[in-house]
Amino acid sequence: MIFYFSGTGNTRWAAQYLSEATQEELVFIPDHPTGTFSPDLKEGERIGFCFPVHGWRPPKLVRDFVSRLRLRAEGHYVYALCTAGDNIGETIEILEKDLSEVGIHLDSAFSLIMPESYVGLPFMDVDTEAKEKAKKDEAAALLQSYEPIIAKREKGVRQLHRGHWPRINSRIIGGYFTHRLITDRPFHVDSERCVACGICASVCPVHDIIGGPGSTPQWRHDGSCLTCFACYHHCPHHAIEYGRRTQHKGQYHFDQRTKDK
Repeated sequence: MIFYFSGTGNTRWAAQYLSEATQEELVFIPDHPTGTFSPDLKEGERIGFCFPVHGWRPPKLVRDFVSRLRLRAEGHYVYALCTAGDNIGETIEILEKDLSEVGIHLDSAFSLIMPESYVGLPFMDVDTEAKEKAKKDEAAALLQSYEPIIAKREKGVRQLHRGHWPRINSRIIGGYFTHRLITDRPFHVDSERCVACGICASVCPVHDIIGGPGSTPQWRHDGSCLTCFACYHHCPHHAIEYGRRTQHKGQYHFDQRTKDK
């Protein structure tokens, strides 16, 4: 069983690849937003956690899900795979601690560097087309190398892009990111560009957007937003902005066709 979360599609691609390779079920974490979750595991079934890195930490949605997870992991191989635009800091160490608190031991962990999708700070933008392709090609090769390790249930493997300052990034900058930058307050719509297609509401993984075809989108401002920018990146008319921080910036979401070019 593979528990996964994805906003712009990078992690979905990786999770689907592993699901097909191992013939194990995919479970989309946002489909289980509240209450304890106690899935029935098959004998010897692997348990995977796949998610993007948010502020050098697991997304708050993933951490909350883990805290509500109730399963007996003894006899099951447990692994994690995270994706990031640059590096992951202490993301896996944080996840490992969260899992241990619900009685789950993490056997191995992996990371992939994928095209950048976080555009919420003035100095951050999507990658160039050439860099995007290079990242996808390298990630595909790495994922292929990870698959037999997972298939064979090899333990103690840590193939991670932790970066130069993992502790500072995850504990100090990540703390600021979590408490100050994860918010839907700056999102707004350019009325001249918006055609009320409803795509932004349909792709929001936490259903934070009120609206649909024929309606101008509105954000709920209820604390559920993950600032994953799925709404921004999927808008076909680039009608969504995040304050002034996304003006004149690019858009990205994973497209298998562009990976194969």
